[in-house]
Amino acid sequence: MRLLPTLLSAALVASFVACTPTADDTAADAAPAADATTDTADTETTPMTKFETVGQLTTYDPAFAEVVDAAARIQKLTGDEFTWSEGPTWVKAGYLLFNDPPENRMFRWSEADGPSVFLDPSGYAGPPIEAVREAGANGLYTESAGTVLLADSGNRLVARLDPADKSRTTLAERFDGKRFSSPNDVVARGDGSVFFTDPPYGFKDGDDSPLKEQPVNGIYRVDADGAVHLVDDSLTRPNGLAFSPDGNTLYVANSDDQRPIWMAYTLDATGNVTGSRVFADATDLMGDGVHGLPDGLAVSTDGLVFATGPGGVLVMDADGKRLGRIETGSAIANCAFGDDGRTLYMTSHKFLARVPLKVTGLGFQD
Repeated sequence: MRLLPTLLSAALVASFVACTPTADDTAADAAPAADATTDTADTETTPMTKFETVGQLTTYDPAFAEVVDAAARIQKLTGDEFTWSEGPTWVKAGYLLFNDPPENRMFRWSEADGPSVFLDPSGYAGPPIEAVREAGANGLYTESAGTVLLADSGNRLVARLDPADKSRTTLAERFDGKRFSSPNDVVARGDGSVFFTDPPYGFKDGDDSPLKEQPVNGIYRVDADGAVHLVDDSLTRPNGLAFSPDGNTLYVANSDDQRPIWMAYTLDATGNVTGSRVFADATDLMGDGVHGLPDGLAVSTDGLVFATGPGGVLVMDADGKRLGRIETGSAIANCAFGDDGRTLYMTSHKFLARVPLKVTGLGFQD
């Protein structure tokens, strides 16, 4: 999702390429105020860090100290080079992929090489369509086989990308004979089924767009045989999604400033919903000068939920209790574990950032 549509100047693009550089009664809707903040910003860099440090860590519960060290620094890995950075995923070959949906480009970042353009275009490659707001791809998810699931907002479909040769295979582009609006984020379950969200963010007129065919903004499942199922149609702006470690709970963000919540859906073995609840509510965090809405998600091996939202990345336990917040100083669209699984990468509006953790992300465990 992109909150503030702007245009990236041609000069900036040329310079970049040249350098290649609500709530359940038991949920956390009444979380306590922050106990402490730790400023991580530092305008100077050292040979040991080489990256500028930004932002701060805010503690809501003492357990946050077991998630991220109070002395940890949030590193800014790029300049302000993107219109709206999104959809990070760590590729096993040792690099991060992420998107800039409004600019229709996918980027690659590694410690050794820095940022470079990986796909241009990342999504729609045809002539401009006046009613389209974001022609590029959005959310990404690395599968166990090394392929990458891609929520292709511009092409209005979900695909599988092979990073080695950049080939793509379409997994789903219609439900009940109607095209999707603009798939936003995507995740795989352990059984190989694929879940994704389909809000109207890719359209300039949103729900009122003449391009919109689906009557709802849904959460969908694609089975291994290609069959597509509507999982839920109750959210106004379904966005980021992630699974619990056992694969039985699907967390979904609702990026609506009138209802900024995260839902938790209980699934059966087939992937059908057997129950749902409001996992957490961020209404109390909204306000003037606060950047961000519920958006991308990541989950650790011990079940902690890292949820981008108002003010930064909220870290919550499996009951929705807030432990702390990781703040870069700007809206964070999405996050993903990388390196050895103990680094959290964050697409933070115009730049990419990361912070070291004490916990390990799903998919990185031995």
